[in-house]
Amino acid sequence: MTAQLLDGRGLAQRIEATLRDEVQTFAEMFQRRPRLVVVLVGDLAASASYVKSKAAAAARVGIDAEVIPVPVTADTSELVALVQAIARDEHGPADGILVQLPLPPHVDTVAVLDAVPPDRDVDGFHPENAGLLSQGRPRFIPCTAAGVQRMLIDAGIETAGRHAVIVGRSDIVGKPLALLLAARSPAGTNGGDATVTICHSRSSDLPAITRQADILVAAVGRPRLITADMVKPGATVIDVGINRVAGKLVGDVDFEAVRTVAGWISPVPGGVGPLTVAVLLCNTVLAAELRLGRR
Repeated sequence: MTAQLLDGRGLAQRIEATLRDEVQTFAEMFQRRPRLVVVLVGDLAASASYVKSKAAAAARVGIDAEVIPVPVTADTSELVALVQAIARDEHGPADGILVQLPLPPHVDTVAVLDAVPPDRDVDGFHPENAGLLSQGRPRFIPCTAAGVQRMLIDAGIETAGRHAVIVGRSDIVGKPLALLLAARSPAGTNGGDATVTICHSRSSDLPAITRQADILVAAVGRPRLITADMVKPGATVIDVGINRVAGKLVGDVDFEAVRTVAGWISPVPGGVGPLTVAVLLCNTVLAAELRLGRR
Protein backbone atom coordinates (compact mmCIF):
# COMPACT_ATOMS: atom_id res chain seq x y z
CA MET A 1 0.00 0.00 0.00
CA THR A 2 1.16 3.52 -0.82
CA ALA A 3 -0.83 6.33 0.74
CA GLN A 4 -2.50 8.99 -1.35
CA LEU A 5 -1.05 12.46 -0.79
CA LEU A 6 -3.11 15.24 0.77
CA ASP A 7 -2.06 18.21 -1.34
CA GLY A 8 -2.28 21.22 0.93
CA ARG A 9 -0.50 23.46 -1.53
CA GLY A 10 -3.02 22.80 -4.28
CA LEU A 11 -5.98 23.37 -1.96
CA ALA A 12 -4.43 26.61 -0.71
CA GLN A 13 -4.12 27.84 -4.29
CA ARG A 14 -7.82 27.17 -4.89
CA ILE A 15 -8.73 29.02 -1.68
CA GLU A 16 -6.59 31.97 -2.78
CA ALA A 17 -8.33 32.07 -6.17
CA THR A 18 -11.70 32.39 -4.44
CA LEU A 19 -10.35 35.05 -2.09
CA ARG A 20 -9.04 37.19 -4.94
CA ASP A 21 -12.58 37.63 -6.22
CA GLU A 22 -13.90 38.35 -2.72
CA VAL A 23 -11.18 40.94 -2.06
CA GLN A 24 -11.87 42.65 -5.38
CA THR A 25 -15.57 42.90 -4.53
CA PHE A 26 -14.69 44.28 -1.08
CA ALA A 27 -12.36 46.90 -2.58
CA GLU A 28 -14.99 48.05 -5.07
CA MET A 29 -17.57 48.38 -2.29
CA PHE A 30 -15.44 50.13 0.35
CA GLN A 31 -12.78 51.84 -1.79
CA ARG A 32 -9.99 50.10 0.07
CA ARG A 33 -8.64 46.59 0.48
CA PRO A 34 -8.68 44.42 3.63
CA ARG A 35 -5.59 45.10 5.71
CA LEU A 36 -3.50 42.85 7.95
CA VAL A 37 -0.95 44.18 10.46
CA VAL A 38 1.71 41.78 11.74
CA VAL A 39 3.90 42.38 14.79
CA LEU A 40 7.29 40.68 14.47
CA VAL A 41 9.44 40.71 17.61
CA GLY A 42 13.18 40.06 17.34
CA ASP A 43 15.14 38.48 14.51
CA LEU A 44 14.33 34.78 14.82
CA ALA A 45 14.93 33.39 11.34
CA ALA A 46 11.97 30.99 11.37
CA SER A 47 9.55 33.73 12.46
CA ALA A 48 10.86 36.11 9.80
CA SER A 49 10.40 33.39 7.17
CA TYR A 50 6.81 32.67 8.27
CA VAL A 51 5.92 36.36 8.24
CA LYS A 52 7.44 36.77 4.77
CA SER A 53 5.32 33.92 3.43
CA LYS A 54 2.18 35.40 5.00
CA ALA A 55 2.87 38.84 3.49
CA ALA A 56 3.52 37.30 0.07
CA ALA A 57 0.28 35.30 0.22
CA ALA A 58 -1.64 38.43 1.24
CA ALA A 59 -0.24 40.28 -1.76
CA ARG A 60 -1.29 37.46 -4.09
CA VAL A 61 -4.96 37.84 -3.16
CA GLY A 62 -4.93 41.64 -2.91
CA ILE A 63 -4.82 42.06 0.89
CA ASP A 64 -2.64 44.90 2.18
CA ALA A 65 -0.16 43.68 4.78
CA GLU A 66 2.17 45.67 7.00
CA VAL A 67 4.88 44.08 9.14
CA ILE A 68 5.93 46.09 12.19
CA PRO A 69 9.37 44.96 13.41
CA VAL A 70 10.01 45.28 17.15
CA PRO A 71 13.38 44.89 18.95
CA VAL A 72 13.81 41.66 20.89
CA THR A 73 14.37 43.79 24.01
CA ALA A 74 10.76 45.05 24.03
CA ASP A 75 8.94 44.12 27.23
CA THR A 76 5.35 43.06 27.82
CA SER A 77 4.01 46.54 28.51
CA GLU A 78 5.60 47.95 25.36
CA LEU A 79 4.14 45.20 23.21
CA VAL A 80 0.69 45.54 24.77
CA ALA A 81 0.82 49.30 24.14
CA LEU A 82 1.82 48.69 20.51
CA VAL A 83 -1.02 46.24 19.92
CA GLN A 84 -3.48 48.69 21.48
CA ALA A 85 -2.19 51.48 19.23
CA ILE A 86 -2.59 49.25 16.16
CA ALA A 87 -6.16 48.49 17.28
CA ARG A 88 -6.83 52.25 17.37
CA ASP A 89 -5.74 52.35 13.72
CA GLU A 90 -2.73 54.51 14.56
CA HIS A 91 -0.72 52.45 12.03
CA GLY A 92 -3.45 52.60 9.39
CA PRO A 93 -6.63 50.53 9.14
CA ALA A 94 -6.09 47.24 10.94
CA ASP A 95 -8.80 44.76 10.03
CA GLY A 96 -6.69 41.86 11.22
CA ILE A 97 -3.94 41.94 13.85
CA LEU A 98 -1.42 39.13 14.21
CA VAL A 99 1.38 38.80 16.75
CA GLN A 100 3.93 36.36 15.36
CA LEU A 101 4.84 33.62 17.83
CA PRO A 102 6.95 32.66 19.65
CA LEU A 103 7.66 35.79 21.67
CA PRO A 104 10.88 36.11 23.69
CA PRO A 105 10.91 34.29 27.07
CA HIS A 106 10.79 37.52 29.08
CA VAL A 107 7.45 38.53 27.48
CA ASP A 108 4.05 37.50 28.87
CA THR A 109 2.65 36.00 25.68
CA VAL A 110 -0.88 35.64 27.06
CA ALA A 111 -1.04 39.33 28.01
CA VAL A 112 0.08 40.40 24.55
CA LEU A 113 -2.34 38.11 22.71
CA ASP A 114 -5.20 39.17 24.97
CA ALA A 115 -4.55 42.79 23.94
CA VAL A 116 -5.65 41.97 20.39
CA PRO A 117 -9.37 42.88 20.13
CA PRO A 118 -11.39 39.71 19.57
CA ASP A 119 -12.95 41.14 16.39
CA ARG A 120 -9.45 41.62 14.86
CA ASP A 121 -8.00 38.36 16.23
CA VAL A 122 -7.37 36.58 12.92
CA ASP A 123 -5.24 33.93 14.66
CA GLY A 124 -8.25 32.93 16.77
CA PHE A 125 -6.29 32.93 20.04
CA HIS A 126 -8.34 35.42 22.09
CA PRO A 127 -10.32 33.73 24.90
CA GLU A 128 -13.57 35.16 23.51
CA ASN A 129 -12.97 33.44 20.17
CA ALA A 130 -11.89 30.24 21.92
CA GLY A 131 -15.13 30.33 23.89
CA LEU A 132 -17.25 30.85 20.80
CA LEU A 133 -15.54 27.89 19.16
CA SER A 134 -16.20 25.70 22.20
CA GLN A 135 -19.90 26.60 22.00
CA GLY A 136 -20.10 25.62 18.34
CA ARG A 137 -20.57 29.16 17.00
CA PRO A 138 -17.06 30.11 15.87
CA ARG A 139 -16.00 33.50 14.58
CA PHE A 140 -12.25 33.12 13.99
CA ILE A 141 -10.87 29.57 14.15
CA PRO A 142 -7.13 29.03 14.77
CA CYS A 143 -5.67 28.78 11.30
CA THR A 144 -3.86 25.45 11.45
CA ALA A 145 -6.80 23.63 13.04
CA ALA A 146 -9.18 25.03 10.42
CA GLY A 147 -6.69 24.09 7.70
CA VAL A 148 -6.61 20.46 8.84
CA GLN A 149 -10.41 20.28 8.80
CA ARG A 150 -10.52 21.82 5.30
CA MET A 151 -7.97 19.28 4.10
CA LEU A 152 -10.16 16.40 5.31
CA ILE A 153 -13.30 17.87 3.76
CA ASP A 154 -11.60 18.60 0.43
CA ALA A 155 -10.31 15.02 0.15
CA GLY A 156 -13.75 13.62 0.97
CA ILE A 157 -12.43 11.80 4.03
CA GLU A 158 -15.39 10.89 6.22
CA THR A 159 -15.16 12.11 9.82
CA ALA A 160 -18.59 11.21 11.20
CA GLY A 161 -18.36 8.18 13.45
CA ARG A 162 -14.61 7.87 12.92
CA HIS A 163 -12.02 7.82 15.68
CA ALA A 164 -9.69 10.81 15.43
CA VAL A 165 -6.55 10.79 17.57
CA ILE A 166 -4.69 14.07 17.99
CA VAL A 167 -1.16 13.91 19.38
CA GLY A 168 -0.71 17.34 20.96
CA ARG A 169 -2.91 19.48 23.19
CA SER A 170 -1.85 23.03 22.35
CA ASP A 171 -4.29 25.94 22.28
CA ILE A 172 -3.11 26.60 18.72
CA VAL A 173 -3.79 23.18 17.14
CA GLY A 174 -4.73 20.26 19.37
CA LYS A 175 -7.58 21.71 21.42
CA PRO A 176 -9.34 23.69 18.67
CA LEU A 177 -9.00 20.81 16.21
CA ALA A 178 -10.57 18.43 18.72
CA LEU A 179 -13.54 20.79 19.04
CA LEU A 180 -13.91 21.07 15.26
CA LEU A 181 -13.81 17.33 14.63
CA ALA A 182 -16.17 16.52 17.49
CA ALA A 183 -18.70 19.24 16.65
CA ARG A 184 -22.10 18.33 15.26
CA SER A 185 -22.07 18.76 11.48
CA PRO A 186 -25.12 20.18 9.67
CA ALA A 187 -27.00 17.58 7.67
CA GLY A 188 -25.26 16.68 4.44
CA THR A 189 -21.88 18.10 5.45
CA ASN A 190 -18.60 16.60 6.62
CA GLY A 191 -15.82 17.66 8.95
CA GLY A 192 -17.28 16.82 12.37
CA ASP A 193 -19.13 14.19 14.38
CA ALA A 194 -15.92 12.28 15.10
CA THR A 195 -14.98 10.55 18.33
CA VAL A 196 -11.84 12.38 19.43
CA THR A 197 -8.95 11.36 21.66
CA ILE A 198 -6.25 13.88 22.62
CA CYS A 199 -2.81 12.50 23.52
CA HIS A 200 0.04 14.36 25.18
CA SER A 201 3.29 13.90 27.07
CA ARG A 202 1.55 12.24 30.01
CA SER A 203 -0.38 9.71 27.89
CA SER A 204 0.65 6.13 28.61
CA ASP A 205 1.32 3.65 25.79
CA LEU A 206 0.97 6.18 22.98
CA PRO A 207 1.36 3.59 20.18
CA ALA A 208 -1.61 1.59 21.50
CA ILE A 209 -3.77 4.71 21.25
CA THR A 210 -2.57 5.90 17.85
CA ARG A 211 -3.14 2.46 16.33
CA GLN A 212 -6.86 2.91 17.05
CA ALA A 213 -7.07 6.05 14.92
CA ASP A 214 -8.97 6.25 11.66
CA ILE A 215 -7.63 9.82 11.48
CA LEU A 216 -4.29 10.50 13.16
CA VAL A 217 -3.00 14.06 13.57
CA ALA A 218 0.55 14.68 14.80
CA ALA A 219 1.10 18.16 16.25
CA VAL A 220 3.82 18.11 18.91
CA GLY A 221 7.00 19.36 17.21
CA ARG A 222 9.02 16.17 17.65
CA PRO A 223 10.71 14.99 14.45
CA ARG A 224 9.45 11.65 13.11
CA LEU A 225 7.68 10.79 16.36
CA ILE A 226 4.98 8.80 14.55
CA THR A 227 6.42 5.61 13.08
CA ALA A 228 4.83 2.99 10.85
CA ASP A 229 4.10 0.59 13.73
CA MET A 230 1.99 3.32 15.39
CA VAL A 231 -0.44 3.64 12.46
CA LYS A 232 -3.57 1.63 11.70
CA PRO A 233 -3.45 0.27 8.12
CA GLY A 234 -5.43 2.55 5.82
CA ALA A 235 -5.64 5.41 8.32
CA THR A 236 -5.49 9.07 7.35
CA VAL A 237 -2.32 10.64 8.79
CA ILE A 238 -1.99 14.42 8.95
CA ASP A 239 1.38 15.87 9.89
CA VAL A 240 1.28 19.34 11.45
CA GLY A 241 4.88 19.29 12.68
CA ILE A 242 7.59 21.48 11.15
CA ASN A 243 11.08 20.60 12.34
CA ARG A 244 14.48 21.34 10.88
CA VAL A 245 16.84 18.35 10.97
CA ALA A 246 20.27 18.59 9.34
CA GLY A 247 19.10 21.58 7.32
CA LYS A 248 15.98 19.81 6.04
CA LEU A 249 12.33 20.35 6.96
CA VAL A 250 10.69 17.23 8.36
CA GLY A 251 7.42 16.62 10.14
CA ASP A 252 6.33 14.76 13.25
CA VAL A 253 5.66 11.69 11.07
CA ASP A 254 8.25 9.30 9.63
CA PHE A 255 6.86 10.02 6.18
CA GLU A 256 8.55 7.39 4.01
CA ALA A 257 7.77 4.54 6.41
CA VAL A 258 4.24 5.62 7.31
CA ARG A 259 3.16 6.17 3.71
CA THR A 260 3.46 2.40 3.16
CA VAL A 261 0.82 1.81 5.86
CA ALA A 262 -1.55 4.79 5.71
CA GLY A 263 -4.38 5.35 3.25
CA TRP A 264 -3.87 9.12 3.10
CA ILE A 265 -0.93 11.21 4.31
CA SER A 266 0.04 14.88 4.26
CA PRO A 267 3.65 15.79 3.38
CA VAL A 268 6.00 18.26 5.02
CA PRO A 269 6.47 20.71 3.41
CA GLY A 270 3.46 21.20 1.14
CA GLY A 271 0.77 19.82 3.44
CA VAL A 272 -0.82 21.72 6.31
CA GLY A 273 1.56 24.72 6.17
CA PRO A 274 0.11 26.40 3.05
CA LEU A 275 -3.41 25.89 4.41
CA THR A 276 -2.51 27.66 7.66
CA VAL A 277 -1.61 30.74 5.63
CA ALA A 278 -4.68 30.42 3.39
CA VAL A 279 -7.01 30.31 6.39
CA LEU A 280 -5.26 33.37 7.86
CA LEU A 281 -6.18 35.24 4.68
CA CYS A 282 -9.77 34.01 4.94
CA ASN A 283 -9.94 35.23 8.53
CA THR A 284 -8.54 38.63 7.53
CA VAL A 285 -11.19 39.11 4.85
CA LEU A 286 -13.88 37.99 7.28
CA ALA A 287 -12.60 40.47 9.90
CA ALA A 288 -12.73 43.31 7.37
CA GLU A 289 -16.24 42.39 6.30
CA LEU A 290 -17.48 42.14 9.88
CA ARG A 291 -15.84 45.41 10.78
CA LEU A 292 -17.48 47.30 7.91
CA GLY A 293 -20.84 45.63 8.23
CA ARG A 294 -20.78 43.51 5.09
CA ARG A 295 -21.58 40.40 7.19
